[in-house]
Amino acid sequence: MSKFRKKAKVKQEIPTSSMPDVVFMLLFFFMVTTQMRETSINVKQQIPEATMLKKLARKSLVAYMYIGEPKKTDEWGKEPKIQVNDVFIDAKDIIQWVNSEKAKLQEYERDQMTVSLKVDSDAKRGIIADVETELRKANARLVLYSTRQKLTE
Repeated sequence: MSKFRKKAKVKQEIPTSSMPDVVFMLLFFFMVTTQMRETSINVKQQIPEATMLKKLARKSLVAYMYIGEPKKTDEWGKEPKIQVNDVFIDAKDIIQWVNSEKAKLQEYERDQMTVSLKVDSDAKRGIIADVETELRKANARLVLYSTRQKLTE
């Protein structure tokens, strides 16, 4: 009879020589495409909830305004403040801010600029009415009140 030999086990390994290249390529891609938060919010934000929401088509045309009690009450007091671009402003400075935000846009996009108000749910109506009046004077007619999606049960 003939002798049967067992076949030698072939060991197949996955080539990993190009793995660092792939990892660095993905890392570079995410570093380039990720957009970091441009402003740090210095007011308390407890955004109200709503059920009927609509998303914006172009977020590049949105200027954000935050209204609420300052986080550092020992420095800035307890009264609700208006924050834009990392600074606190008064209601009388809103016209100047709107004009500077419109100047950053192309001329044909300036009438399409939307002001997004992120208002704390505990903020008083008086400061919001002052902001709305100044926005009307600045000819900023598109105003968006930001809310969170209310979960329906």
